Amino acid sequence: MIEFKNVHKAFGPKEVLRGFSLQVVEGETMVIIGFSGTGKSVAIKHIVGLLEPDEGEVWVDGLRVDQLSRKDLYALRGRIGYVFQFAALFDSMSIGENVAMGLRKQGQLSEAEITTRVDEALHLVDLPDVRNRMPSELSGGMRKRVGIARAIALRPKYILYDEPTTGLDPVTSATIDALMVRMRQQLGVTGIVITHDMRSAYTVGSRIAMLYEGTVRAVGTVSEIQHSTDPIVRQFIEGRATLEGSAPLVGTSAAAAQ
Repeated sequence: MIEFKNVHKAFGPKEVLRGFSLQVVEGETMVIIGFSGTGKSVAIKHIVGLLEPDEGEVWVDGLRVDQLSRKDLYALRGRIGYVFQFAALFDSMSIGENVAMGLRKQGQLSEAEITTRVDEALHLVDLPDVRNRMPSELSGGMRKRVGIARAIALRPKYILYDEPTTGLDPVTSATIDALMVRMRQQLGVTGIVITHDMRSAYTVGSRIAMLYEGTVRAVGTVSEIQHSTDPIVRQFIEGRATLEGSAPLVGTSAAAAQ
């Protein structure tokens, strides 16, 4: 289980997290939604120790992350896959080398075992024939799938997805969604997905949490969020520029809206 307990995080005078608390239970995919700049990516970076809370606690499988030794933190990271927003592939390395990078860093497998793991991971994301190609030869959607392959090659218990469908067309986004669902169903991976894409959130999420002004505004099943009466939640999930019942944006008129 992953648990945030009253986490606060500021960068200079800007308070990003202001008492963020959330539990992610094993086997589920928790989707975190919220307006841009509300701290969604900041929150999940605490899970792997890329950031430390100014106040509060982050726990993974009974371990308090900010109190781990360097050795224990690296061991924890070995159980957590991280899929970056723009895949974060190294342009100078082949696809196979990119996927193998984490495995080589762990230093626990032979080259033959690494090759097998890489092939298995690329097969799982439906890219069995790209091992020797370079990132520049792949589409954006294919690079995202390679990023997922790199994460699952470690055989992690958890995968953190940071805006996995950003910049993709609807068909490619649906492919990525299907992969995330497959990771949960076939591998039993617990996931946390950061997204603005409500279609994706409804597809992949077991539960959805909305981060607003540094704390959890609402959390529930897909159905519970879809039927929420909270005006802030409804504004976000419906993509409206104003709260229900509020005045329109300055300069907006009935004529302009036609």
